[in-house]
Amino acid sequence: MVSTTPITLRDLAAIPVERLRGVGDKKQASLAKVDIRNLFDLVTTYPRRWIDRTNEARIADLVPGEEALVLVTIRSVTKRTTRNRRTMVNVNVGDGSGRMDLVFFNQPWRERQLKEGLHVALYGKADTYRGGLQMSNPVVDMIGDRTGKIVPIYPQSEKAQINTWEMAGWVEETLRRCAERGIADPVPERVRRRLGLIDRSEAFAGIHLPDDMKTKELARYRLAFDELLRVQLVLVLRKRALERDSLGIEHAVGGEMVQRFTASLPFPMTAAQQRTIAEINADLASGHPMHRLLQGDVGAGKTVVAVAAMLAAVDGGHQSALMAPTEVLAEQHAASVRAMLDGITVPDPDNLFGDRPLRVELLTNRVTGAARKDVLAGLADGSVDIAIGTHALIQEAVDFSSLGVVVVDEQHRFGVEQRAALREKTADGAVPDTLVMTATPIPRTAAMTVYGDLDVSILDELPPGRTPIVTMWADGPLMESGVWNDIKDEVAAGRQAYVVCPLVGESEKLEVASAEETLERLAFGELQGLRLGMLHGKLPSDEKESTMDQFRRGELDVLVATTVIEVGVDVPNATVMAILDADRFGIAQLHQLRGRVGRGQHASTCWLVTQQKEDAEGNPVVGNPRIEALVATTDGFELAEVDLDLRGEGTLMSTAQKGRSDLKLASLRRDRKLIELARAAAFDIVDSDPDLAGRPDLADELDLIFSDRDEEFLAKS
Repeated sequence: MVSTTPITLRDLAAIPVERLRGVGDKKQASLAKVDIRNLFDLVTTYPRRWIDRTNEARIADLVPGEEALVLVTIRSVTKRTTRNRRTMVNVNVGDGSGRMDLVFFNQPWRERQLKEGLHVALYGKADTYRGGLQMSNPVVDMIGDRTGKIVPIYPQSEKAQINTWEMAGWVEETLRRCAERGIADPVPERVRRRLGLIDRSEAFAGIHLPDDMKTKELARYRLAFDELLRVQLVLVLRKRALERDSLGIEHAVGGEMVQRFTASLPFPMTAAQQRTIAEINADLASGHPMHRLLQGDVGAGKTVVAVAAMLAAVDGGHQSALMAPTEVLAEQHAASVRAMLDGITVPDPDNLFGDRPLRVELLTNRVTGAARKDVLAGLADGSVDIAIGTHALIQEAVDFSSLGVVVVDEQHRFGVEQRAALREKTADGAVPDTLVMTATPIPRTAAMTVYGDLDVSILDELPPGRTPIVTMWADGPLMESGVWNDIKDEVAAGRQAYVVCPLVGESEKLEVASAEETLERLAFGELQGLRLGMLHGKLPSDEKESTMDQFRRGELDVLVATTVIEVGVDVPNATVMAILDADRFGIAQLHQLRGRVGRGQHASTCWLVTQQKEDAEGNPVVGNPRIEALVATTDGFELAEVDLDLRGEGTLMSTAQKGRSDLKLASLRRDRKLIELARAAAFDIVDSDPDLAGRPDLADELDLIFSDRDEEFLAKS
């Protein structure tokens, strides 16, 4: 009996490509090279652009010096070798309105590819040559004899030897064979109606075989929504399951210790800090495990918020842990948290004096012997209230008496397994509340996608007393001399400076060499006579700590360092930073580094030092959008949006999805609004049907597209 139910994506995934006409062993192997093995892979390989034949330039309309797209027919092809042994392929093309020559240098295979009579799309710049028009090395898309107003151009692979017209033919055949039954649409009709989405059959036809560009846009919008909805559904299902199934701790918030702590702060808290603490308190009191991301720009006062959350646990008789990615940062946190909590005691009815001292302990691999035993015993018997450390906190030998709140600093530096291990270190099966902090501002839409199972709190104002940092760009040796003069002036005024060495590449060895070379050059050159120290990742821990201590105590004027100082290093007397070869760093990293100055009451400067670049013709390259963005603003969230626009989002999604379903049409840049709509739709669907029992089609699609590993990854991140 022939089935009449609509065809699902799983049905398409079960049909191998060799069932299509014209796909023999050779083509099957070629398609496998570009990861197309079945009809689902095929129909989700979308065109990379579309040519609107009703609106394209003809040869007669080409303007010399301007880039344009033309559809032409090959008239003749010749190949010759020049005097210096280079190959040159000359091609003559025409389109009814005129003729033009193409020339390809060092591409001998073009002679075999471009046969007389073929229809091709060319993209390039036409110039005048010997009285006629000529394009050099244009982009060539083979479109065969495709007719119709809109011609889809598919990604072409030279190694796989698949042409765009073959792809178009196979996709067309697949969609034609699906037409009778239609393609199943698992998105609830109420969601489609509310968001004005066309149905899925229409969308697949519209993206591959559009009648006009508006149809193509509607199709892209619908299929991009599907991609985003699937990611959000996985995240929201996990989030709701965690809230439903995990036993949390109902903390009594607003206790005496938190009040004492906030009263002891030298500045009133910002409105953003108060709002964020209220959001965290609501989570702590709920009895569901908190799973919250705290985003705050450099210097926004995240530590105050984290300490308030940790004290809420201690107030209720539990313990807290703060986990940092490096020993330097853990030690720094321990010093600043102890200073903040100096004089704060724990109410204790069993104590004769009514209170006992609050116990904050540091645990890293550097804490050894009797001191380590003492800390471990205190964690196990509950006498340590707050533990601060590196991943040493999650080693097997570490047991907590009653872990209530976990704060993880700089989330992106921690492995998924490490975070999960820390959550498992708790008594009586209750999952501790987890607060993840990052000083790397993430665009809101990206945070929703990459950290979509976390609730997000944002600290978006700076506490009083933080001096703004002025950022300057020194491009070339003349301007660079001003940087060293500025450092010498600041040191003469009793301040200190950082010099950050460039990223040399993947090799840490090279970065060490670069730090050592820079130190030597400055000590005998530009900064002669100043007290210089060096910090890089390869130094033994005790040497690193000793150098940092000297710098903190003001015994060094200038610290020459690699990016090990990127996170958490806090020396209020350091007022100037020079970042060498700044154009080798990304926006987020430059912004992080810059946040090491401006931490005291003195005005601070960050110099971005670059070497003047030249283009192929030897002219100086003017402008650098990343450097210019940093000079223009110190707002990390604004910079994160600029970064996303400049860099694209390739790496963002690949951290969340390791499957074949990486976003193909949806873009974290272009589709910011669509991500919010998809997230709202995911909550709507899951809250009305918590395990998708009434939506088996949707559940099956998630199962098809995300492997267990992807889901684990999404959930644990």
